Amino acid sequence: MEEINLDPVATDFYKVSDFVAGILESLDCPAKIQTKMDIAIDEIFGNIVKYSGAKSISVRAGAESSGIFSLSFIDDGKPYNPLNAPTPSINADFEDRPIGGLGIFIVKKTVDDVFYEYKDGHNYLTIKKKL
Repeated sequence: MEEINLDPVATDFYKVSDFVAGILESLDCPAKIQTKMDIAIDEIFGNIVKYSGAKSISVRAGAESSGIFSLSFIDDGKPYNPLNAPTPSINADFEDRPIGGLGIFIVKKTVDDVFYEYKDGHNYLTIKKKL
């Protein structure tokens, strides 16, 4: 796994995106999967920056031996498991939908697996996608 450490600022999204794209390109990953990873990065990284209060964020990425791409976001913000967010009603009128939950819903639909853990004062959110 490769790792990059970042400040919790929105513009560092591009650093994460470039970091992950470089790894995916070295794995001859199809562009469609790279696009799905960018969507997930935008949602996850953006929410960490906006809501966690984190002072630092680390991102780990790489291929597992089973042909699975793993991408982990580690931050020192307040504990929050986005997987516990209620599933949004995507069929409801826009005005009737409560705020929140759509981003993690999109991530779950975009990747194969999503895992969350809080340990040693850090949130760990890991997504996995078959290559």
